[in-house]
Amino acid sequence: METEFLLPRFRELPQLGLYSDQVVTLVNEVLSPLLPADEGGKKKDSLPFTASMLNNYVKLRILSAPVKKQYTREQVATAIVLCVLKQVYSISEISALISFALDSAELPKAYDRFCTLFEQILVCTREKKDYATVLAADDTLYLLKNVLISCSAKFFVKEQLRKMDSDNTTAFNLQL
Repeated sequence: METEFLLPRFRELPQLGLYSDQVVTLVNEVLSPLLPADEGGKKKDSLPFTASMLNNYVKLRILSAPVKKQYTREQVATAIVLCVLKQVYSISEISALISFALDSAELPKAYDRFCTLFEQILVCTREKKDYATVLAADDTLYLLKNVLISCSAKFFVKEQLRKMDSDNTTAFNLQL
């Protein structure tokens, strides 16, 4: 979370269908800046998205089934949202949140709003700024704001714990 984090907007997602391994790779690449890195710069945590997860989300009908084994940009956008929210929320809560968001806007607009608000909240978290500057004009946006604050806080806490662990390991090694 040290550098500016930007999610791809809906129009930037691939227009052509993607196979499951391509979806998994894309989602992991998009979210990799949020994962803590070890001292060598490698990502320490497991990947946020796997083929098994993708299959499970389809089985649970959180993601629609692929057509001819290919996923659309709508499904990719939903997978990105799922991976962010799963850091804090259960699958049933995520499903309800996605349904609620889609009641007030079409998926491209809802996804882009999610991206913009999440990026703003990540900046507030990183810079220790008040979230009140992130406006929430209606109930849907207010709910989304609070959901994303909790997700941002989770990523921030993980990064801080990693740093503390790294500092303690260094201090321990120096004492030896």
